Amino acid sequence: MAAQPLLIAGDWRPAAELVASFRAENPATGEAIGAEFPVNGAADLEAALAAAVAVADELARTPPERIAAFLEAYAAGIERDAETLVALAHAETALPAETRLAKVELPRTSGQLRQAARAVRNFSWTQPVIDTAGGLRSHHAPLHKPVLVFGPNNFPFAFNAIAGSDFASAIAARNPVIAKAHPSHPATSERLAQLAHAALREAGLPAAAVQMLYQFDSALGLKLAGDPRLGAIGFTGSRAGGLALKAAADAAGVPAYVELSSVNPVFLLPGALAERGTALAQEFFSSCTMGSGQFCTNPGVVVVPRSDDGDAFVAAAVAHFGNAAAGVLFSRGVLEHLQRSVDTLRKAGADLLVGGAAAGPGHRYQPTLLQVDAAQFLRAPQALQTEAFGPVSLLVRANDAAQMAALAAAFEGNLTGTLYSAADGSDAAAWTAVADALRPRVGRLIGNRMPTGVAVSPAMNHGGPYPSTGHAGFTAVGMPAAIRRFTALHCYDHVPDAQLPPELRDHNPGGVARQIDGHWCVDDVDARGTTA
Repeated sequence: MAAQPLLIAGDWRPAAELVASFRAENPATGEAIGAEFPVNGAADLEAALAAAVAVADELARTPPERIAAFLEAYAAGIERDAETLVALAHAETALPAETRLAKVELPRTSGQLRQAARAVRNFSWTQPVIDTAGGLRSHHAPLHKPVLVFGPNNFPFAFNAIAGSDFASAIAARNPVIAKAHPSHPATSERLAQLAHAALREAGLPAAAVQMLYQFDSALGLKLAGDPRLGAIGFTGSRAGGLALKAAADAAGVPAYVELSSVNPVFLLPGALAERGTALAQEFFSSCTMGSGQFCTNPGVVVVPRSDDGDAFVAAAVAHFGNAAAGVLFSRGVLEHLQRSVDTLRKAGADLLVGGAAAGPGHRYQPTLLQVDAAQFLRAPQALQTEAFGPVSLLVRANDAAQMAALAAAFEGNLTGTLYSAADGSDAAAWTAVADALRPRVGRLIGNRMPTGVAVSPAMNHGGPYPSTGHAGFTAVGMPAAIRRFTALHCYDHVPDAQLPPELRDHNPGGVARQIDGHWCVDDVDARGTTA
């Protein structure tokens, strides 16, 4: 069976250097499905990179309206093709077709593309700043280099390398994208790439503005990440893989925006448990097992008071987990890594309460709860913060608010941290003590809700301190902030008005929001150097 073609330089072409081929698996059965896809050699990577470099300047000069038109046409194409896309993604990931893929993730993906288009049209991602007295003007601008995007296994649409937030952000900033599809869902990625290619042609963008490769050896990936012709890298995946890519990129001065791992600690304060402990046990179970726990914001560690209410919560949670069916994981590799993580937690002193084993058919794992005393957690914090990517969580039993605060201070950087408190205010002092320690260690501090959801909002931060990401100052979700990862800050010093980018000129016919002499407004700058 011939391997599927690649999207390189605007054409669907056979691999120039076919090293091997692979097929997707149905995670529910473990059986290979669908077409053969190519594992590429160095020649294909070089062809994609050279083609992207060749169009980078042209794309950077492309009128914003054409970029926005592409993003909107792509969003519309995804929606028209929803039935096919959902069927492909369901077969390759075993994620629920209707409740997850059709009703949640696909609309999120098309909506994200449209948000990027709006940011393109209103220039919000450029963040124009004008200092009339100093004769200085600055904004964020395209990199004039390609962006390499690595997609994860757990979001076949919304974080796909050829359709997700990193992709939309890089294109919105007028950079070519080389997408590296995830091998867990190659047919889904292929169909998305076909839709992107059609939208690109419709909008009249350069042919090599969007390209896609399926798989290549890790050594070639590191070589590509360290190529100075790249402008930036977007990566979502494992800590080991992301850090290896980042090291290669750092050596070449290529910015790498990597989302790595997170256990997303949840603190249940005493008043909250007394008030609604039974409901919290159900909420926790639903969050931890949603999507078989394969979320980067899964509640991987829950701190529970050592009390009668805490004991009742644990008993209720154990019952929920014990009565649930084994969750389907994306691949054999995910299953094996999850088992190693559970073993690591147990060796570090955690006791197994329920689950803890693989199950068939396919790649399944029992919903699993472990428990450890806070004092033991504080003795071995690194091992007991091992991410278990699946329907697994570690309960940490704490004596009081002071010990909870000590636990909060022991956490590595995480995407999220959550506190549940009583409605009557009885947990106010404990909240302050824990939140003060937790706040600098998480990107998003959450009150009274589980961390699993990530809204696509301009105010969202889907990022956090290392090692949850490689840089605490950026988010992978939410326009326009996510776009700015893939930009360069350009300053103009006494440059004539007619030679400035449109959003930095005196006249502002588009009503672009700009910071002029320290104030945000949509005004013109008059001839005297002040806002009109």
